[in-house]
Amino acid sequence: MGFAAKMLRKIVKNEAMATDPEEIYNWRVLLLAFSACFGAMSFGWDSSVIGGVIVLDPFVHDFGLGDRKSVATANLAANIVSTLQAGCFLGALVASPLTDRFGRKWCLIGISIIVIIGIIMQSAALGNLGLMYAGRFISGVGVGAASTVNPIYVSENAPRAIRGLLTGLYQLFIVTGGMLAFWINYSVSINFPSTRIMYVFPLAIQALPALMLCLCMLLCHESPRWLARQDRWEDCKRVLAKIRHLTPEHDYVRDEFREIQDALEKERREIGDATFWNLQREMWTIPGNRKRVLISIVLMICQQMTGTNAINTYAPTIFQNLGLTGTSTSLFSTGIYGIVKVVSCIVFLLFMADSLGRRRSLLWTSIAQGLAMFYIGLYVRIAPPRPNEAVPPAGYFALVSIFLFAAFFQFGWGPACWIYASEIPAARLRSLNVSYAAATQWLFNFVVARAVPTMLVTVGSDGYGTYLIFGSFCFSMFVFVWFFVPETKGISLEHMDRLFGATDVSEKSLAAAEEEGEREREKDQGVPRAREAEVA
Repeated sequence: MGFAAKMLRKIVKNEAMATDPEEIYNWRVLLLAFSACFGAMSFGWDSSVIGGVIVLDPFVHDFGLGDRKSVATANLAANIVSTLQAGCFLGALVASPLTDRFGRKWCLIGISIIVIIGIIMQSAALGNLGLMYAGRFISGVGVGAASTVNPIYVSENAPRAIRGLLTGLYQLFIVTGGMLAFWINYSVSINFPSTRIMYVFPLAIQALPALMLCLCMLLCHESPRWLARQDRWEDCKRVLAKIRHLTPEHDYVRDEFREIQDALEKERREIGDATFWNLQREMWTIPGNRKRVLISIVLMICQQMTGTNAINTYAPTIFQNLGLTGTSTSLFSTGIYGIVKVVSCIVFLLFMADSLGRRRSLLWTSIAQGLAMFYIGLYVRIAPPRPNEAVPPAGYFALVSIFLFAAFFQFGWGPACWIYASEIPAARLRSLNVSYAAATQWLFNFVVARAVPTMLVTVGSDGYGTYLIFGSFCFSMFVFVWFFVPETKGISLEHMDRLFGATDVSEKSLAAAEEEGEREREKDQGVPRAREAEVA
């Protein structure tokens, strides 16, 4: 048994891991997942770097962010930050048709180039708000598109037993990118001269993960399931055998290939051509599909309403509000926060995603996150930190609660939402489902990024209400998961119908829908046609 298989079987406990051949757990599938997830690193890096940059003195001077307690300054900071999320929303929506047409691999390569162009514009802004906005928006388009394509590509290549682990690498690379951004911000704050290079360097170095994505994806193959959808069956089988490290004649490869073939033929037989309106009708009128997309969308709303990206983006400001003084001190605490997130995400992926499961992880972390947020809010309300005074013990526990919140998020709501969104849809709807989920995530990420600076100034003294609002959302998420979200660990992509209901729709029902549409069109033209008949 190979080293990778031995380690995985000690960590992952599910039926598929016990029965599937050991050869499928090999370096090829791991490197493939790591390569694609550099797109996720761009997500985390670009989202997190700006929170530290906007508190650096040269940036504050060049972009007019002097009065940190004023609403006008809070709004300007929010605009600079949230422009990225606005671009991400657009990118997530346009990614679905593009990846279905051009493939997962080449879309990821194109995405990397778009991100790099946007980063060059940000680095060259030098106090020009218009250029900064444009650069962050363009980068956002690429990052948002990556958030759609990346999970699809990994889930379509991953063996079923470790699909949660490999798809969850998306979240691990997000938090790793964020952590690196946090520490780079801290490093420049203490080592660089107080000139423009202090903020230009962290903005420019954002391009590194996008560059790695481009180079690594050039060495990777296309998704076998996308190849099947293009009727490139020989390529599909060849790629499938290669990433499973088995011969094309091996029973496991033949069975998985047959599952892909049968599922695709069934869809084509029952649904017909994948036109935009056919896919929309299929997604929203068939109960099994509608349930899946609604679960994906609501999970992404919940993920953002935990408040996680409020802390990711504005961590230096939040740490200052909790009593830490000095830009370097708050940036150092933000770096520790990033380390906590990375370690917690690794623990989840190795020991929870495919063993404890997605559903249980979401349930217990909902309560844990809510308790952490409520403690922070109550501390700020009852015993707020005072200027030039030492942080009291209760204040240090509030700081610890920030770190605990980060850990709890990575134990559930961070990785699990992306895993669900990419694995539960029917094959022909997967890119569309992930696109809607990613767009929802970015929309609410934008809402949070735009609102939080103002909330910290206006919602209660020292913004204590901000934490109570996010804590309340965390508690409500427990109820949603308990009643509506099933467990999916160890289930192949082609067998999700057993959990969510069939995706079948008869040709008769589609024909009836077409006939009804035709009747409506004839009704609109009924008077002229009647007159023509009378003349005839």
